[in-house]
Amino acid sequence: MSQRSLAQWLTRLEGLHPSEIDMGLARVRQVAERLELLQPAPIVFTVTGTNGKGSTCAALDSLLRVSGQQTGCYTSPHLLHYNERVRINGQMVSDEALCEAFAAVDQARGDVTLTYFEFGTLAALWLFKAARLDAVVLEVGLGGRLDAVNVVDADVAIVTSIGLDHQEYLGNTLESVGFEKAGILRSRRPVISGEQHLPSSFKQKVAELDCELLVRGVDFGWQPEGEDGWCAFARVDGQACDYHDLPPVSLPRDNLAVALQAFLQAGFRLPEPKVRQALAAATAPGRLEVRRVSWRGQPRQVCLDVGHNPHAATFMANALAASKRERVAVFGLLTDKDLAGVHLPLQGMFSRWYVAPLDSPRSRPAAELAEHLSERGEQVKACSSIAEALRCALDETASETEIVIFGSFFCVAAAILWLSETSGELIDG
Repeated sequence: MSQRSLAQWLTRLEGLHPSEIDMGLARVRQVAERLELLQPAPIVFTVTGTNGKGSTCAALDSLLRVSGQQTGCYTSPHLLHYNERVRINGQMVSDEALCEAFAAVDQARGDVTLTYFEFGTLAALWLFKAARLDAVVLEVGLGGRLDAVNVVDADVAIVTSIGLDHQEYLGNTLESVGFEKAGILRSRRPVISGEQHLPSSFKQKVAELDCELLVRGVDFGWQPEGEDGWCAFARVDGQACDYHDLPPVSLPRDNLAVALQAFLQAGFRLPEPKVRQALAAATAPGRLEVRRVSWRGQPRQVCLDVGHNPHAATFMANALAASKRERVAVFGLLTDKDLAGVHLPLQGMFSRWYVAPLDSPRSRPAAELAEHLSERGEQVKACSSIAEALRCALDETASETEIVIFGSFFCVAAAILWLSETSGELIDG
């Protein structure tokens, strides 16, 4: 057992490799083979996509657990605690377990240098294999083809969406992004796509590998039912199957439908009441998460979303458009993100934008955000931090005004931390 604390391990991981990102599988595969981690469980789901990965992973993990499977779920990044990245049977693993896994990887790697993400991925696989699980869900960190997660062969590959992001690594066309994400496909194994407009590069790889492709809106999906309900439709053993009277859910239904089809495609089954239970229980913090806030004795509504690219902004705009209530934005963005593309679908949706820098050396200055937005007709207030921006938004708006906090994991995390330290603590509702 390592004597280092988790904080000490994470600091060490940050300094092991000269680059934060070093795409490629050779180094991580070498260590994975030494530790015999290439098959961490009998069934492996690998999830890639520009947006929607976290909520899809959460829903799939919930379905698996309700069906009685012992599960592991690996996601990134985390909001508040590194432990959020590695869950076994729905629970974050302990600091002690992570330290033990890090020590095992460190000993096995020898002189092989690993990035922070590669080291963490191997540690997660080590913990999953040690726990003797039935199924694991692995979220791709970046792209797919050269991501550390792709060292494991997926039994079911999932692509949630394809849009432009991380262009310095994935290219600046949908064809190049599609090619990278198709890297998680394996010969003659099924592919579940939440993306309805797949690039030809992706479809070509499907054909080359003779994969069975199921596409949302064609083979499976969801539709409204009754006044406020919804139903999902899927393919089960080649036959159409409907799930009616599904409950209110906190996650996007597109992604729930993807998770359900992937679950079924892997051969798992659940009666309708259990499907309802699993989908209602699925949660992913910071994905269009609506919460109630107690602020100076008044209940307020906030919406937390980690979306940080044009694709996510478009999805959020469509979701917010369902209600005509007044809203303001608390917003921060990193320099490598498309500010114009994020703003465009949301133009005119907020009565005011409260912008602030993020706790990252890659943060855009508040002045730069304010200048861009004000030039496009938005009312803007530049603040020194996300905490100040949120405080101003709460103090300067009416109690019925919704506050939408978005633009980055850094933004949502800072808001949650500040609220938990003040009388504005987040409460369920």
